[in-house]
Amino acid sequence: MSEKSKGGNTVSKVWAIAEPIAKELNLTLWDVRFVKEGASWFLRIFIDKDGGVTVDDCADMSHALDKPLDDADPIDCSYYLEVSSTGVERELTRPEHFEMMMGRKIMLRLIRAVDGERDLNGSLEAFKDNVITLKKDGETKEIKKSDTVWVKLDDFDSEGVQEDE
Repeated sequence: MSEKSKGGNTVSKVWAIAEPIAKELNLTLWDVRFVKEGASWFLRIFIDKDGGVTVDDCADMSHALDKPLDDADPIDCSYYLEVSSTGVERELTRPEHFEMMMGRKIMLRLIRAVDGERDLNGSLEAFKDNVITLKKDGETKEIKKSDTVWVKLDDFDSEGVQEDE
């Protein structure tokens, strides 16, 4: 089985287990990733909540996941479980992430440079059919999500909103 299909199938199974647990703990399940780094597999659970995630939230989620993951046994190899917050520059990966962040400043990296640029930033104006509409200095650009390496929230300003828009 290829890593990609194994990871994708594993992610959906783990998501189904983790989402109700996160809700019980008053957390939002932001993302689940199952990745191989070197010889080791990592199951990474990203959580969020209003007011920010604490170390205790991560520990509580990790402990609450242990038994259900062991019981369901959705992963057929050894792995490390990591539970963490989304971080300041949270990555936008799912359609609902883009919907929640409309009007906020984002930054993205393109797979290949366009007009000499690989890194772009601006206000997220729209996300439809996996196309990101980015506005900066009164100009809009449409970028296919598939043409990006990553898309992240740009939390380096105090409001998270483009001031000149």
